[in-house]
Amino acid sequence: MARICIIGGGIGGLTTAIALRQFGFEPDIYEQAPALLDVGAAIAIWPNAMRVLQHVGLADQILEKAGEIREIQWLDQNGRPINRISITETSSAAVPAIALHRADLQSVLLGALPPSSLHLGNSLLEYITDNATVVAHFANGNSCESDFLIGADGIHSRVRTQLLDDASPRYRGYMVWRGISQSAPKAIPAFTAVELHGCGKRFGLGPVGKDRIGWWAAANAANISPKAEERTGDRTTWKLGESVPSQRPHDTKGELLRLFERWYRPAIQMIESTPSASILRTGAFDRGVSRKWGEGPVTLLGDAIHPTTPNLGQGGCMAIEDAMLLARCLQKYSSADALRTYEQLRYKRTTTVSNYSRLYGSIGQWENVFARGLRRSVLSLIPESVAQRLVKIVFDYDACEVEV
Repeated sequence: MARICIIGGGIGGLTTAIALRQFGFEPDIYEQAPALLDVGAAIAIWPNAMRVLQHVGLADQILEKAGEIREIQWLDQNGRPINRISITETSSAAVPAIALHRADLQSVLLGALPPSSLHLGNSLLEYITDNATVVAHFANGNSCESDFLIGADGIHSRVRTQLLDDASPRYRGYMVWRGISQSAPKAIPAFTAVELHGCGKRFGLGPVGKDRIGWWAAANAANISPKAEERTGDRTTWKLGESVPSQRPHDTKGELLRLFERWYRPAIQMIESTPSASILRTGAFDRGVSRKWGEGPVTLLGDAIHPTTPNLGQGGCMAIEDAMLLARCLQKYSSADALRTYEQLRYKRTTTVSNYSRLYGSIGQWENVFARGLRRSVLSLIPESVAQRLVKIVFDYDACEVEV
């Protein structure tokens, strides 16, 4: 049986290990963090990713911790309706759309793996390949020799840096904040995700289980530079574009309350009821498309190769899809052909979703009064049947059935 080394213990890396174990592999995961800490943000699992979690037998556990989304509503910043779409009336209705605390998802994924397969505190320095094997070397002196190496180490991937040596992630002009409130405003209907549009700002919220509401906010900030930020409390280095908890009490909450002053009252209540220190602040980053995903026994997965802006909630979903396709290819092909097949199968899909997400975000952040009027008019005039056909393009994809 092939030896497989996964660099990165995030959602993509953990799901890849679980999928591989279903096919008899025993992969090892090497994660740079000394501990996998709870992250106070929500993650959406749309039907295209939920199919994978069903296939690996984890859907029921995840549903117990999640909030179901049956409808999406678009409102203006004052709460006036623009449009809506029922998810339960699409062809994906048999597979639920959910959202949950990222820490709850992480807990379920970790519980599906033997503790011995996860190696914390291993920061990759380099990998070296020859004709038969690849050896990963870590800053603590450890190494991992394997037949295949999978870089699932995020938008600032060290595997990608060595493989491609390309440009830094590209900042898209706006900041994003995320939080989870322990209470739900009565004005928000159950099983509903809501997105509010304003002048260069957006606010979204939806159920994440256990009577909690996950929310996000976005605001234009053209002068943010993508330099590294240091977080000294837990010896972890964070870069702009990763989740950076606020370090000064009340600063993040105050900033958001000023930015969204006089907006729809439930949005303000979400900010007010979330502890400032638990609010995550990130830049909206992604990368240009790369045709090259791997070489020899090395490949990339998730944000390491196709980081996606958060506008469609598909970043984690794309990594989960990647995990299943890669596992299926490794099960079918015993050589590096498995990696090249996986890369070919995923290129068009991930490029399309990333491009749509970037475009949707750009339109959502418009400031010009005429452009905003056009945005509202077009969005309000889209028939629900047309909107459902559009979301089906994303939601109906089944990584468990794609021919490999």
